[in-house]
Amino acid sequence: MSADSVAFARQLRQDCTFAEARLWEIVRNRRLGGYKFRRQRQTGRFFADFCCISAKLIVELDGDSHLGRELYDEARTNRLRDEGWYVLRLENFEVRLNEAVVCERILRLCRVRAPQPT
Repeated sequence: MSADSVAFARQLRQDCTFAEARLWEIVRNRRLGGYKFRRQRQTGRFFADFCCISAKLIVELDGDSHLGRELYDEARTNRLRDEGWYVLRLENFEVRLNEAVVCERILRLCRVRAPQPT
């Protein structure tokens, strides 16, 4: 990863939304079922909001900044899927309103894709 990529990822982590910060508190340090998540991880030419490498799972939280970018987001998701990732797209409000449901959904996907956390 280049110095520019590291700086960009660091900036993304600092400028996170409330939903991103909350979800990070839930999944960091293997708190969700023992699965290791990374935040603002570079995958190819894209940065994933959250990813679990062992499950090849990317969780993207979309908010107002994604309005009008639906075609770009769809193309990006398709590209990541072509590379073997499962991409779960959620809206920021889903984390705020249904935190437990969101976490259960993420954990279920992890267990299906990687039954044993590494």
